[in-house]
Amino acid sequence: MTTSATTPRCVLLALLLMIGGPVMARDTLGVFDGWGAFSDPRPRRCYAISEPERRASGAWRPFAAIAAWPRRGVRAQINIRLRQAKQPGAAVTLTVGNRRFALVAGGADAWAPNAAVDAAIVATIRQSDAMRIETRAKDGSLLSDRYRLQGAATAIDAATIACARG
Repeated sequence: MTTSATTPRCVLLALLLMIGGPVMARDTLGVFDGWGAFSDPRPRRCYAISEPERRASGAWRPFAAIAAWPRRGVRAQINIRLRQAKQPGAAVTLTVGNRRFALVAGGADAWAPNAAVDAAIVATIRQSDAMRIETRAKDGSLLSDRYRLQGAATAIDAATIACARG
């Protein structure tokens, strides 16, 4: 497990707080460059999570998470919290490496439209250095966040293994 100087423990605490639930219930599985891996007991879920390169200010903090929900039979599900609410009807595009994926979104969260696209995104993340999410904000301005992917594959694997163990 590696912890980079650019990802202080306070950033991970902030990540824990922004995804909800009591902090004490979470199990930290590891910190891998800019990605953390965590497990929650109720509801049982395990996830890899990171913040974008550019810090956010406002009502919430953006993040990219890849989660497993064993009781639901869900594995490697993408969820991206946008920096602010998107414009109704605006397309949301995730670019990973040189591949583009159309996501579905409501308010400030975006997801892959189905499990096959989730799997394609995760496979591309494993081979890429960066990803970018883009859409239009409510005011029409461009909303864009870039994520570094160093450590993402290891964090995803740690989360997947933790949930596979039950």
